Parts: sequence; structure tokens; C-alpha cells
Amino acid sequence: MPTLHGHPPHSPGSGTGNVLCCDRVLTGARARPTPIDAAMLVTLQVRDLAIIDEVEVTFGEGLNVVTGETGAGKSILIDALSLVLGARASAADIVRTGATQAEVTAVFAVAGDDPRRQRFEEAGLAWDDELVVRRIVGNERTGGRSKAYLNGRMVSLAQLVSLTAGLADITSQHDQQTLTDPMTHLQLLDASASLEGARGRMAKAHAAMSEATRALEGVLRTLRDRSDREDLLKFQAKEIDALKLVPGVEEQWAAEREKLRHASKLADGTTAAEETLYSRDGAVLDELGAVVDGLTKLAQVDPTLGGPLELVSQARTLVQEAARELGRYGRAVRSDPERLAELEELMQSLSRVKRKYGSTVEEVLAFRAKVGVELSTLEQGEGKIAELEAAVEVARARAQSEARALSEARRAAAVRLGAAISRELETLGMGGARVVVDVAHASPGGAELVVDGARLTAAGMDRVEFLIAPNRGEEPRPLRKVASGGELSRALLAIKRVLTDVGPRTFYVFDEVDAGVGGAVAEVIGQKIKQVAGRHQVLCITHLPQIAVYGDRHFVVSKREVGERTASTVRALGEAERMEEVARMLGGIKVTDRTREAAAEMLRAAVE
Repeated sequence: MPTLHGHPPHSPGSGTGNVLCCDRVLTGARARPTPIDAAMLVTLQVRDLAIIDEVEVTFGEGLNVVTGETGAGKSILIDALSLVLGARASAADIVRTGATQAEVTAVFAVAGDDPRRQRFEEAGLAWDDELVVRRIVGNERTGGRSKAYLNGRMVSLAQLVSLTAGLADITSQHDQQTLTDPMTHLQLLDASASLEGARGRMAKAHAAMSEATRALEGVLRTLRDRSDREDLLKFQAKEIDALKLVPGVEEQWAAEREKLRHASKLADGTTAAEETLYSRDGAVLDELGAVVDGLTKLAQVDPTLGGPLELVSQARTLVQEAARELGRYGRAVRSDPERLAELEELMQSLSRVKRKYGSTVEEVLAFRAKVGVELSTLEQGEGKIAELEAAVEVARARAQSEARALSEARRAAAVRLGAAISRELETLGMGGARVVVDVAHASPGGAELVVDGARLTAAGMDRVEFLIAPNRGEEPRPLRKVASGGELSRALLAIKRVLTDVGPRTFYVFDEVDAGVGGAVAEVIGQKIKQVAGRHQVLCITHLPQIAVYGDRHFVVSKREVGERTASTVRALGEAERMEEVARMLGGIKVTDRTREAAAEMLRAAVE
């Protein structure tokens, strides 16, 4: 079994199609769902992952159930999905023995207005109605190097996690431990009440307050060192201003310096050219004049020579103009040692200034502008401090207002969420249980930002913890202290069940969350998961027949030996095969007519 360290962030998605897969044979129609308001998982391709040789799974809408013997590799599909969405992996455990790399590809159908589209385009990635996510992990001989691709383009692992956030919500039995962590309770409460907007306003207000506070602290620090700092800034400003810099001046100075360095050469050369064209005996202009005279006479005999005559006449005019320009240039070019020395000094000074303040004239000018702003701040002195202090107070008041409003909304939502979870637990065989979502002010500790005696962060001023009284008459206590494994499984499902009613359409994955339960409670859990699948696409790994019978599609994972190798296979079950699998889950290795009858009855009851 591959070892994957943690799941990627919980996220939304949905899909349609069939699943059929087997070792070394890729089967099953590549059914293409039509997305409505969420991403939908279409296919999952797995190659050389743990004991899987090569598998392609095509997912469908509703509840997709996966069963199989213990150790057959049911959870490898979940591991593969986690891997392709950014989970860390151990090459020693994940790459199939004898293979050079493990490879997983997931294909999602996405809507044109999917919220991830903007993130993709900002990252320079192509966006289509199909999102292809691919992950490759090399074996130990390659150092376990990992590669990730989005729509065919290589991305970093951090980009993969960020850009695929929201594609799947993976819940495993290990998430029971997450459920006991109060750090996650605040997020669950906000999700249940759709407080994303209020949370965003809180974060924005907190950022504004932090920025205003930093600005004030920066000015105060600056003013504390005012004298020395002011002297330095004035020196820098004077040094830059002395050069009278403007954009493009460096190129102008360089061109002028080059001209002065070669003044004699330029004067001699242009004068010689002017003489060749015009001044000396037998100059080009004289020769062209003779040609014009000759052609003029010939054109009187043959008018077709008018064309060449016109061209030579134009050439004579152009040569005459060029000679005049060269003459003027040659007379104007003069050596100017003083100006050349001045330019050399300017260029040296500019090089020195660029080494200090920027690699280009534009960067030096930008630095000079910043110096001017800081000098202005120093000169404004106490008036600037008063202005910034007022800005801090305004930002603080807004942050306090947002924090209080968010806290009030959370307290109201906490009552509803606690009651909703309690009702769900009642249907899950915990009728005496009572859940309280406790919202309290976060301890200020050494926090710099405190509101109403509470530490203020970008998430607000609250600390949230789920409390549970498993039996009537008991006082609620922290979930992490009193809940058993089975109770945690049911609490986790109850919370997810409540969130599915208020959250966006999502691809939910449940990996053996039925641990520690059975009998009638297991049947109710199956009904609950089926209810979730009424609005969301669901993939459920289970070992309980009471849950498996509620699947819209049923797949079985099994192991087979080929020579000295073992490989996992996945098959989509027809009605008869499904009854046999449910009977096996009921009765064990030996399936009898009685267990078949019981399985058939359970399947019939599940659709009634």
C-alpha cells in the first residue's frame, strides 16, 4: 500500500460516466459529462502505483461504491487521487516494484465560468472545458523526483496544490484525528454558514490595518533617526540632481562623446567625400552633368531614353544635395577638448551613480523619487505622524467592526450547526448525543492587535471548538476528549452531511469512514451518503454491505497473481455480480443461497 503523507486541500468537483478497469487492459467508455456549476471527475488513470499495473477508471454521477477484500488495494484509488492533487509521496512505497516511475492522470470536466479559470490564466496556463492533471513520481534510483503537469504544462508542486484546490473533498478514517483538532473547527463553522464573504472582508480589513500600522511604525523609525537619515538623503539627492538626468540622456552623452572623440576623422572624411562629389575637377556631379547633357540630345532622337534621362537627372540632384550636406557637416565638425572632457566626467559620474542607485538612468530617477518622498516625510514631521495615526485608528475601527460582525454571525451559525449535527447524530444511532459548537474569544496572549480582549487575526477574533455530550444528562466536553472511534466516524459524517446542504457542488470522496460501526447504524450511514450523492458526485470506499447497496455504480477491487507478481484489478459489476459481491460481504468466503437472498433483498430495499 503506498504511503501518502496527507491529503491535498479539501475541494469541490462532480462527474458522470461508467467505471471499468483491469490490469494491463484499459476499458470503459470515456463518457464526457456536461458540467453545470462544478468541476466533475471524468477519469482516473493509474500506472505502476503500488500493486496497480495499469488501470483507467471512468467515474459517474451519484454514488460510486468500491468494495473488495481487505488488502486488495481499494484505497489505492484514493491514494492516486490524492497524489495527483498534490499529496506528498514516498518513492519507496508508491512506485510498483520493477517500475521506474508511478504515473497518475485525472481528467476533470469544467465549466466555462469555473472560479479556477482566472487562476489558470494568471499562471499562463491554457483553459479548456477539460482539465487534465498529471503527476509522475520516480523510483528510489531516480531520487524519487516528482513532476506535475496541468493541461500538458509542467508546474511546481506548490502550483499544483494551489491551482487544483477545490477539485475534490477527500475524507478518510484518518480525518477523525483532524476532527479532534480545534484548528479545523473554525473553518467548518464558516463553511456551514457560507461566511466566505464576511471572512474575506475581515481579512481585507485586517490587512489594511496591518498596512497602516506598518506605515506608522516606519515613519516613527525614520523620525527617530531623522538627523543622520536626512543628511544621507540630501547627499543622495544632490549627487543625482547634479547630473540633471532625464530618460535617454545616457545615450545622448555617449553619442556626443563618440562624435567628439573622432572629430578630425569625421571632418576629413566628410570633406573628402564632398570634394569627390562636387568641388574637385572631374567631380561626380560634373560627370553626371555631362551624362545628362548627352542623354538629353539622344532623347530628342529616341524618346524612349526619357526614362533613363529622368533617373540620371534625379541622381544628379541627390548627389548635389548630399554634397551640400557633407559640406555643411564638415565645416561644422570641430574638436572641442573641453566639452569632451566634460562628457567623460559626466559619464564617469553617471557610472558611479548607477552603481549606487540603479542599473539604468530610469532606475536612478525612480530612486531619486523615493528619496524625495522620504525627505518630504521627514520635513512634514509630526503632521505626518498625526495623519498616519488617524489612518491606523480608521483601519482599526473597521477591522473591529468586521470582527464583531463576523463573530456575531458565527455565534448564530454555531447554534444552527450544533443543532443540525445533533439531529444527524440522532439518525446515526446517537439519539442522546448533543453537539455544541462553542465560539469564544481567542486568547490575546502577546498579540499586538486586540479587540474586546481577544486576539485579532485575518480570520477574526474567535476560537471555535466542537463539544459533545454523548449521552443525555452529560455536560458537553471537547470532542477530542470524549468521542470513541465509532462516535468520531459518525460525527465526521454528520458534519459532512450538514455541509453538503449548504456548500457548492462537490466531488466527495469517503474512504472507509464507516470504521467502528455496523448493523442498523451502517444502513443509516449508507442512506446519508446516498443523500449526499443526490446533489454531489461521490466515491465511497467501504467494507460494509449496508452502505454498498446504495451505490448507483458498484466496483470491486481484487488481487490476482500472474507468475510471481501480484496486481490489483478493478471491475464494474453488473446486477448479478453485484448481488454476489454483497452476499460475499454478508457471509464471507462461502456464499450461500441464503446470503444471496439476503443480498438481493438489501439491494431491492435500497432503491425503494
